[in-house]
Amino acid sequence: MRGPALRALSGGASLVAMSKFLLVLHVLAVIVGLGPVMVASSMFPSVLRRATTGADAAGARGALGVLNRICRVYAAISIAVPVFGFGLASMHGGMGKPWLIASIILTVVAAGVLVFLLPAQQSALEALGGGPAAEAAPAEGGAATATATAEAVSPGRLAMLAGIFNLLWVVVAVLMIVRP
Repeated sequence: MRGPALRALSGGASLVAMSKFLLVLHVLAVIVGLGPVMVASSMFPSVLRRATTGADAAGARGALGVLNRICRVYAAISIAVPVFGFGLASMHGGMGKPWLIASIILTVVAAGVLVFLLPAQQSALEALGGGPAAEAAPAEGGAATATATAEAVSPGRLAMLAGIFNLLWVVVAVLMIVRP
């Protein structure tokens, strides 16, 4: 009787340990993957405004390149968030729970917003002369480039997309913690 009880206990303990390990990975993926994207995407519009108004335009262009790269690289890393989340949900048999379904839908919507946000950032960089298309065709004038950028990619539109992206993740975080 000791053997089966001990095996059942040790099997349950390993399941709990695996669940905790996945939870730690999931939370770290959120912090390390999504955190930088949320911050960098929120900073991008104000730096773009500085670049288009001429106030420290060269420094602002460099900062925009860094912010865009942060968004692209960490967006790829943040794919781990739903991967570990699905692992946790399947371990706990919670795939049919309404709060989890809502979280999955909001995560997909946030990914969709990011699909629009990243190319818009890249277009702004290219219009300012900081992207590959701009290197192929040099700009003729700084003021004309800044005006074209403002018309092509509005900082307000980028701010709106970043705000929606961040708000969606805040709602997902609330759903994950509250689990209504």
